[in-house]
Amino acid sequence: MAMERTNLLNMAKLSIKGLIESALSFGRTLDSDYPPLQQFFVVMEHCLKHGLKVKKSFLELTPPSSFALRARAWLRLALMQKRLADYLRLLITRKDLLSDFYETSALMLEEEGAVIVGLLVGLNVIDANLCVKGEDLDSQVGVIDFSMYLKNDIDDYRSEERNSQIASILDQKNYVEELNRQLNSTVHGLQGRVDSLEKSNSKLIEELAIAKNNIIKLQEENQQLRSENNLILLKAQQHLEVTQGDVSLERDTYKQSRQGLDEMYNEARRQLKEECQLRQDVENELVVQVSMKQEMELAMKLLEKDIHEKQDTLIGLRQQLDEVKAINVEMYQKMQSSSEEMKKKNDMISRLEEKTNQITATMKQLEQRLQEAERHRTSAEEGTRRFKLDFANKADSLQRQIEHKEKLQQLETDLKIEREWRQTLQNDLHREKDTVAQLGTEALQINGLKKEFHRLQDENIQLKNICEDQEQALEELGSKLSESKLKIEDIKEANKALQGGQVWLKDKDATHCKMCEKEFSISRRKHHCRNCGEIFCNSCSDNELPLPASPKPVRVCDTCHALLLQRCSSNPT
Repeated sequence: MAMERTNLLNMAKLSIKGLIESALSFGRTLDSDYPPLQQFFVVMEHCLKHGLKVKKSFLELTPPSSFALRARAWLRLALMQKRLADYLRLLITRKDLLSDFYETSALMLEEEGAVIVGLLVGLNVIDANLCVKGEDLDSQVGVIDFSMYLKNDIDDYRSEERNSQIASILDQKNYVEELNRQLNSTVHGLQGRVDSLEKSNSKLIEELAIAKNNIIKLQEENQQLRSENNLILLKAQQHLEVTQGDVSLERDTYKQSRQGLDEMYNEARRQLKEECQLRQDVENELVVQVSMKQEMELAMKLLEKDIHEKQDTLIGLRQQLDEVKAINVEMYQKMQSSSEEMKKKNDMISRLEEKTNQITATMKQLEQRLQEAERHRTSAEEGTRRFKLDFANKADSLQRQIEHKEKLQQLETDLKIEREWRQTLQNDLHREKDTVAQLGTEALQINGLKKEFHRLQDENIQLKNICEDQEQALEELGSKLSESKLKIEDIKEANKALQGGQVWLKDKDATHCKMCEKEFSISRRKHHCRNCGEIFCNSCSDNELPLPASPKPVRVCDTCHALLLQRCSSNPT
């Protein structure tokens, strides 16, 4: 494989050299029928086919004849465009792609390929007008004719003196044309770059002005937010002080009311015990002696007075509980107002964070654009350096270089100004970050106020629980008092039964059941007790017992039923 590569390299050198010399001596545009040109294409086709993988290449999708036709057409078009060396240079640099189509020892992957690319640069002097028809490309002979190069060497040796002047003139002409073409392309490229840099520079100036305006607006908004935040903090502190004073007062009042309630509760329990003892005494006296009616009536009056006093005390306690509930409602409203203020502050902090994020995003975009401008500047500097090396001896090129340098100096000054603007923007960003940190500390203070608020809320909940416990205790006291009242009514009815007095109550006078105190309606009808004469509902008077007035069982209330049964049990005769 190494010998093949060296042979192909030598043949490429001979073909390229012979083609350049014969074209210069020929002195006109080359056609497709020119024999040295045909041999050059044959040699290039052999170079491209060397070490080609058939199995893994794209030749599996197309037949070999179509691949050869495409390769020949590509070589002719690249030669006419004077870009054959550039195309092959780009192809050789992508060895990662070529390794899929060529073997490791192929000519395109070794140093010989780079040498051939360097030789092909000289073909840019030649002008070619070639035919790219399929019939002409298919009829090309794929064998290298070595006799042509031997003959050409002998003829060139003999006619070297004759054609030296023509070759030098044509060489100078083509060289000057190639230089002019390259200079025109470099000038157009530099002008395009300068225009793009000017446009990008103007855009950056506009964007920097917009960014400055935004920063000024943000600073004003920050000052307004700081003033509002200070006002809100002062209001929150005042509210907290007021609430703390209210809570302390409420605690004192609650302690005092609790002490009074405890004393009343103890008194009520003591009175209940006394009433129980009195009830037991009264029952014993009723069973044993009937003559103690007057004393029992006096005791009944005393008990009624005590009950009225207890009811008055219960009404006072309920009023105190209503006042405590109103205080709790006010505390809850204050808590809601403080929580709404905290939400507003959090919203303001989130807005500030969004604005800082937008500023950082704009700064990143400006940094990227500055980097692109620096890249354009470096590329422009490389172009000027090449321009100096190629045309150091020409006055026109020196003038262009001077103009280009002036433009570059202007660009450098613009870049310095942009860097200064960037530094100012970075300083503004640091200031904004400091303000954000201050706002974070203020948010921490607000969180501390929240914790104190939650602590007060917990204390309020504890006070509510204590109030509920006291309400339950009062309800228990009320139930016990109602039981004692019922028992007193039972004693009254027993006295009436003992006295034998029966008052028949009219239907118009009764609107509620005497025992359960439920209102009468169409579904809840009225019923007279045949013993006491009072009016009850069906559930409180669903008992039947025989009475002295009527031997048949008649309707009696629950209290009369219990008394009659007790009387029967005590007097079985």
